Amino acid sequence: MIQKSIFYIILISFFALPTSGWGDIKYIDLTNPFLRKIPIAVPVFKALTPSDTESALTEAIADQVSDLLIFTGYFKPLDRIGFLYDPRTGGITQGELKFGNWTTVGAELLVTGGVTVQGDELVLEMRLFDTFRASMMVGKRYRGVVGDQRKMVRRFCAEVLQVLTGRPGMFDSQIAFVSKVDGNKEIFVCEFDGTQIRQITHNRTISTFPAWSSDGRYIAYNSFKNGPSQVAIRNLQSGSEISLNYKGVQIAPAWLPNRFELAATLSFTGEQEIYLLTGDGKMIKRITNHAGINVEPTWSPDGKMMAFVSNRAGTPQIYVHEIEGNRVHRLTYQGRYNTQPSWSPKGDRIAFSSMDEGQFNINVIDIDGNDPIRLTYNQGDNEAPSWSPDGSLIVFSSTRTGRSQLHVMTAFGTDQRRLLVLDGEQSHPKWSPNIPQ
Repeated sequence: MIQKSIFYIILISFFALPTSGWGDIKYIDLTNPFLRKIPIAVPVFKALTPSDTESALTEAIADQVSDLLIFTGYFKPLDRIGFLYDPRTGGITQGELKFGNWTTVGAELLVTGGVTVQGDELVLEMRLFDTFRASMMVGKRYRGVVGDQRKMVRRFCAEVLQVLTGRPGMFDSQIAFVSKVDGNKEIFVCEFDGTQIRQITHNRTISTFPAWSSDGRYIAYNSFKNGPSQVAIRNLQSGSEISLNYKGVQIAPAWLPNRFELAATLSFTGEQEIYLLTGDGKMIKRITNHAGINVEPTWSPDGKMMAFVSNRAGTPQIYVHEIEGNRVHRLTYQGRYNTQPSWSPKGDRIAFSSMDEGQFNINVIDIDGNDPIRLTYNQGDNEAPSWSPDGSLIVFSSTRTGRSQLHVMTAFGTDQRRLLVLDGEQSHPKWSPNIPQ
C-alpha cells in the first residue's frame, strides 16, 4: 500500500512512501571513476482498469523510465525477453511480486508500474524495489492529464536518484546550445537528454555563448544582429530581449549564482576586461584589471570566486579571481592553450578545453590546480564543457563525426555518446540548473 502525503506540481499530485532507512546502503559510489552499472529491470507496466488507452501507454511509459535511467550512466538495463513475468497478470506491489524471478535473471533493482486512464485523467503508480532485500525503496502515485506522463516519469526518476545517490539528478534541467540554421548560428534549447528541441533566436546572423540565469528564466548570449558583438539578455517566458549598451565588443556572459547579475567582457576602455553587471545591463563594478585579454568568466557555486581566461602570461591560461579579497592566481600550467572553463556544481573542479598536439580536448582540474585529468582522446576537437546540475555529467561539442555536434559523458570521461541528432553543426552547449516545470 502506498502511503499518502500530498505534494502538488503543475497538474500532478505526488503520493509517497517514506524512503528512510536506505542511507546506510551505498548503491552508487559517485566518487568511483570505474563505477559498476547496476543491473535494473523495467518490465512493461500494467494496465490497471484495463482499457485500450491504458494498454497503449504501458510499454511507452516503461520505455521512458528505462531510457531516462540509462541516460544517467548508473544503470545496466536488462532485456525484457528474459523476464519471468507477464505484465498482464503479474503483480506490481511488494506483496504480489516473486523476487526470486527477478534475482534469477540478474536484476538487482526492479521498477514496476501501473497505468489508469479515466477520461482525460492519467494516474501512474511507480515503485522501485531492491530485489535481493525484497523491499520497496520508492513508491509514488502521480495524477495528471493524459500527455503529462513525461513529467511524471521525470519526477519518479529524480526520486530514484535521490534515494540511490543522495542527489536528485538532472531530470529538471535543459541544455542551451548553438546550431547552424541556413548558414546562420542561432540559440536552441533541448531537454537534458537531447529531446524536445526548440529554437530560441531567429536573428539570421551569429548568436553564440548562451548562459542560463539561476532561475532558468533568462538566457544571456552574444549577438551580432546589430553589428559588432553585443550581449543580449532574453526573457524566455515573454520573449522580450535587451542588449547591453556599451562601446566596443561584448563577449561571453556568465550569470552570478542566485543573483540577477552577470559578468561579461567589455572593451569600452580599450582593454578586454571582465565587469559585473545587473541583469538589465547596468554597470556594478570592474572585476579584472590587467593588460591583455580577459574573457570567458565562470562562477563558483557560492559566487565567491570566478575563473576566467587571460593571456597575461603570453598564452591563454585559466586564472581564478577571489572576489572578496581581490586576489588572482593562475590555475593551469600544463599546455599552452587552455580556455572555456566551467566550474562544477560541487565547486571542487573546473572543466576546460586544452589544445594538445593540434587538437582540443576536455580536461578537468581541482580548484587548487592539482590533479589535471584529460577526459577525451584522439576523437577530433572536443570543446566547451558544461556540467549537469548534479555534477555527474558533462556536455561538450565534438568533431569526432566530422562536424561539430553535441556529446555527453560522465564526469570521469566514461560513457561518451552523442546527445542529439540535428542538421547542421552544434556547439557551445550550456547546461541549466534544475528548473522544476
